[in-house]
Amino acid sequence: MKLLPKLTFSCLLLLCCAFSGYPENRLVTYPAPVGAALNDDFTVSVRQRGQAWQPLPAYLVNVDEVKGAQHSVKNASMSYFDFSGEVEVSVRFNRGDIQTARVRPLSYSIAPQVKGNTLTFRLDRPRNLSVEVNGDIFHNLHLFANPLEEFRPSPNDRNVIYFGAGIHHPKSGNAFRIPSGKMVYVSGGAVLMGQILIENVRDVKVLGRGVIDRSVKEGIRIARSKNVYVEGVTLTQLPTGGSDSVTIRNVKSITYYGWGDGMNVFASSNVLFDGVFCRNSDDCTTVYATRKGFTGGCRNITMQSSTLWADVAHPIFIGLHGNAPQPDTIENLRYANIDILDHTEKQLDYQGCLAINAGDNNLVRNVRFEDIRVEDFRQGQLVNLRIFFNKKYCAAPGRGIENVLFKDISYTGSHAEVSIIAGYDAERKVKNIRFENLRINGLLISDDMPGKPAWYKTGDMARFFVGEHVEDVTFGK
Repeated sequence: MKLLPKLTFSCLLLLCCAFSGYPENRLVTYPAPVGAALNDDFTVSVRQRGQAWQPLPAYLVNVDEVKGAQHSVKNASMSYFDFSGEVEVSVRFNRGDIQTARVRPLSYSIAPQVKGNTLTFRLDRPRNLSVEVNGDIFHNLHLFANPLEEFRPSPNDRNVIYFGAGIHHPKSGNAFRIPSGKMVYVSGGAVLMGQILIENVRDVKVLGRGVIDRSVKEGIRIARSKNVYVEGVTLTQLPTGGSDSVTIRNVKSITYYGWGDGMNVFASSNVLFDGVFCRNSDDCTTVYATRKGFTGGCRNITMQSSTLWADVAHPIFIGLHGNAPQPDTIENLRYANIDILDHTEKQLDYQGCLAINAGDNNLVRNVRFEDIRVEDFRQGQLVNLRIFFNKKYCAAPGRGIENVLFKDISYTGSHAEVSIIAGYDAERKVKNIRFENLRINGLLISDDMPGKPAWYKTGDMARFFVGEHVEDVTFGK
């Protein structure tokens, strides 16, 4: 994928940014601006080996806890810093002693040391983490240990929109509208109280370690634009619609309100999500066709090396919306090296960590899920592949789901309900679905697995319902 293919834009970046080499071991922290909303649940600090501890501000962020059908906004915490080499992190819990502690994703195998009300652990590479004390996932610390910044532009460059440390409000309205060919730099220690709007433009880059305030829905909005690069910031939502050649790297999304999807894609092509963190009060990431004024299908969408946490709905959701009178195609999607920390959805229609629900006459094809680790979510399904007609959101059922690979997928837990693979009718099928090295609590699910009765479907061994109008579902090693 070409991230910034235009020579003029590349030259602009070279002129307005200075590449700064850095030593093998370095630590950068950012004080909070005066007036920023903080949370005193934790006292957080970080240090290089043998050096003095450096304090980190713990910002207030909000998350959504659902009990039954009721939503409740909870106060959680967020801290961030940049480093190279190795650092030690200290987290003091200010509400009492620590009985239990964990640092997730669990696949990172970070084992904190606990003494009284303080836990410590080491990091030897950048990580986006959740630090949880006494089993509480709603008042946790979101800790974003970033790589060092490679580019830091001059605040005096006329081609740079520079937000230094402090709190920033739009001059008018509720958005900072970005022209073509501009770089936006949101410095560590900056908090923006308005949306970054990237609309009907091209060759735009957003960099930095700062925060777009939790009160700003759609903290960054990318609409009908081309050649857009966003890296490093923390925000609520980041939708991309009607756009081409977009890269979202190391961006962190946390939402708490209704319909708080994290990173939507509508009618766009050539979109890369790399190293993102999404904890959301609706779907973490979606790929839809025609929707919200954007028209057409989606092609060449990749999400890799990322962490997803759905407090409501799906971690990954594909295919619901399109143009029923003029059918769209969603194709060539890849999700690789992903940790799914949670999935909570009581409504059966909206379950599935890895979900493709084709509606609105959409055809969804050529989708790969690879190297995905699913932790023990609270309620939902591991997989949901359906051609369906949800009249609440769709004008027609989907046309089909074809050519889907699930490779090196693991689920460890006890809360998964029955997964579903089902077509709609003889003309609207799910077909050519391949599972390779699917492991449920360590058990390899394959067509020739030991102990499988000959009269069982292999899906029965994984608690997968393979229903009508489904062709060529195979499970291999």
